[in-house]
Amino acid sequence: MTATKRAAADTRVWQRMLSGRRLDLIDPSPLDIEIADIAHGLARVARWNGQTSGAHIFSVAQHTLLVEAVMRAQTPRLDEKLRLAALLHDAPEYVIGDMISPFKAVLGGDYKVVEQRLLAAIHIRFGLPAQLNANVTAQIKNADRGAAYLEATLLAGFSEAEARRLFGRDPCLPDSVRHDYLTPWSAAKAEKRFLARFKSLQA
Repeated sequence: MTATKRAAADTRVWQRMLSGRRLDLIDPSPLDIEIADIAHGLARVARWNGQTSGAHIFSVAQHTLLVEAVMRAQTPRLDEKLRLAALLHDAPEYVIGDMISPFKAVLGGDYKVVEQRLLAAIHIRFGLPAQLNANVTAQIKNADRGAAYLEATLLAGFSEAEARRLFGRDPCLPDSVRHDYLTPWSAAKAEKRFLARFKSLQA
């Protein structure tokens, strides 16, 4: 074996989880995915690279709950499995972090390949299709953009005009929902609420 091949073989491409699982990023197995690891990780990953107002970071866990709330408001009769897909749409970030869109554009396709493999494994683990159909993907993306508009204008310092140009329109959630989901929570609260919503959608 050459030195180059030996170095490649020794490169660690897996992440150890608190559950004890060892998740391979190149070839992720659904058997190595636990919802407790996802909730714990997402509750500690900051949206907007931490450039948000509030006493706590605005976590990816809280963002996914907001996206699912926006989708629920936009499509009240949506099947619970599809709501679960919305909740899990950023789940790969529990192991690869939340890369801001401008940096994803710089990195190009390799990042997307890893992200998509992880998401497919997560979907399989929790009874969803490895690949969602285009209509569902579009619905989730629309809700994601609505959530991003709210986060941008209420937490990340964007003007309404700038946010409209980048993310589209305000999803017009009720004031009580906006106040709840857009007041940054502690990591412990975000983790607990993510797990509770996951369990309710699995029931």
